Amino acid sequence: MASTTVDAVIAAPRDVVYRLFADRESISPYLPIKVKLTKPGLTEREGVGAQHLLGVGPLGVTEEITKLVPGERMEYKIVKGAPVKRHVGVVTFTDADNGTRVSYTMESEPSLPVPAKVLEFGLKNLITQFIKAAQKAVR
Repeated sequence: MASTTVDAVIAAPRDVVYRLFADRESISPYLPIKVKLTKPGLTEREGVGAQHLLGVGPLGVTEEITKLVPGERMEYKIVKGAPVKRHVGVVTFTDADNGTRVSYTMESEPSLPVPAKVLEFGLKNLITQFIKAAQKAVR
């Protein structure tokens, strides 16, 4: 299993930054891939249970939101489309001097033999793309 965390400060209030990550489609215009809601959440459109396809056209991975604490935390898991036994993401949000500190962790257990360092490098790149997209979105 590989795990990677990236911390960054995004120059916007916490509720704005949280919404960019929790409402997965809102960040899509700033990513090199598309994010599309494929199944609404149990009690709200972008709530717990919501599933999103991340990719190009019909190809990609499906994430499911598993936990939301408004303004503080979101968690998701990959449920389809990736060769993994388990993949989870946890994003936390705290106040910082110049905006919101985002701490984004991905943990992944591949079903194929992949060296941990290679997987960690890939996870770090994915996280960085989401953080850069959020930074662009708030400009």
